[in-house]
Amino acid sequence: MTDVKENVPGKDPGDAESRPCKPESSGPTREDKSSLRDHPSRLRNTVNDVSKLSSEIGMNRDFRVEEKVLPPGSLEGRIRETMHDAFWEHLKERLSATPPDFNCALELLKEIKEILLSLLLPRQNRLRSEIEEALDMDLLKQDAEHGSLNVPHLSKYILNMMTLLCAPVRDEAVQKLENISDPVRLLRGIFQVLSLMKMDMVNYTIQSLQPQLQEHSIQFERAKFQDLLNKQPSLLDHTTRWLTRAATELSAPLPSGPGPDAADASSSACSSPSEAASSPEPLSPTMVLSQGFLNLLLWDPEDDEFPETLLTDRARLQELEAQLRQLTILASVLLVSSSFSGSVLFGSPQFVDKLKRITKALLGEFKSRPEEEAMLTVSEQVAQEIHQSLKNMGLAALSSDNTGSLIGQLQDVARRENCVRSVIDQRIHLFLKCCLVLGVQRSLLDLPGGLTLIEAELAELGQKFVSLTHHNQQVPPSAHGAEKLRHPVLTLFSEGKVISLRALKTLWNYLKCECLSGI
Repeated sequence: MTDVKENVPGKDPGDAESRPCKPESSGPTREDKSSLRDHPSRLRNTVNDVSKLSSEIGMNRDFRVEEKVLPPGSLEGRIRETMHDAFWEHLKERLSATPPDFNCALELLKEIKEILLSLLLPRQNRLRSEIEEALDMDLLKQDAEHGSLNVPHLSKYILNMMTLLCAPVRDEAVQKLENISDPVRLLRGIFQVLSLMKMDMVNYTIQSLQPQLQEHSIQFERAKFQDLLNKQPSLLDHTTRWLTRAATELSAPLPSGPGPDAADASSSACSSPSEAASSPEPLSPTMVLSQGFLNLLLWDPEDDEFPETLLTDRARLQELEAQLRQLTILASVLLVSSSFSGSVLFGSPQFVDKLKRITKALLGEFKSRPEEEAMLTVSEQVAQEIHQSLKNMGLAALSSDNTGSLIGQLQDVARRENCVRSVIDQRIHLFLKCCLVLGVQRSLLDLPGGLTLIEAELAELGQKFVSLTHHNQQVPPSAHGAEKLRHPVLTLFSEGKVISLRALKTLWNYLKCECLSGI
């Protein structure tokens, strides 16, 4: 699950460090109940957040919950570390007192027991019984009252159980805990590793439930759209214009240009330009839908006539558009740079990766600075890196004239009309169109020139785009919107712009028009 660093509400084992050693309330307080009653919008927002999360998991095959890493030296990080240190120091004082005070230790053991039980699969009944017996809180409480609670012994048992339950990737972390003799440090380490193990279990559960979550998301969105359509019968007007525009663009004559890219960009079958010219294909539903989805990546943010059927995914499409724009600039920078540095330098994967890292980091400034200004920084850093790398490899460094020309050409990439950027942009759009028709893996087999250096990034973008479009093809509007579509689509058909009756029917089926017998 797209950053997959999504925040999933849950109980973090490490949170025990930052709260008093007392049992949590077993139910909502009077204040909580009053809050829910007085503010029902909070409950609705919670439901919407859960639905969005379910949709995100269903569409993003790589969705994962990851540990939140705070920036070094951040205020939140310092406050958290101070609170944690104070908690564990407090526990150490309690255990070192005469007689020892085991109240905090009991609360920690109780939480550890709950976490261990949550890591078990339904069929692991024997381990469940063993944990219940070894960490019987009533017996442990009696031991604590008599001053005989053996915390180190219980910690060792917990470590053995963690060794059985953890994923292979956590074996090393658990083994390191076995070398800790201080009981307080050991408990702290146990909580840290259990936090990771709990996250592993969440990700495993997400992967297991992804098909069901995807189906739930489809049903939810379909029901939600049907409800909106019942209240507003004209809800499909923008969707109609969106598909009409896509069909019209595909029906227009191929633009004549000096290079092959114009023909490439218009070839919906992902074939060569010569094949497209010699054997033009009639419009098909796949072609119209592919063109329509590609148009969404170029959508003006100020245009409010966004297709109604895709409103819930508008934010995702905007994220994809931003990622596509960055990849276009990245590939353009690499293509221009390679023409100045030669094949030897760009034949080094280490150099290419370093140049990509530098460029990506600087492209992040596009959000806060004008593109022209940010590209000046990019061009200067890239030129400096190329110059230094050539010297390090014993090759002829760039002359002052070449350095100035390189910086000027890289800076010009900030203009959308730049010829290199235009060609790269057309080729990435052609790649995405091929992904919709052929699939991502087949589309990666024959990448156009200029895109091979960003193959990994293209694969990620293509997979996200295909997943989003595939999901939306399973969440069509209801048949109640069919009448609104008949006039404009039939007009296209009568003018010869939609050639195949079968294509017309399939297009209607995409919009959940099931009443085709009257055509």
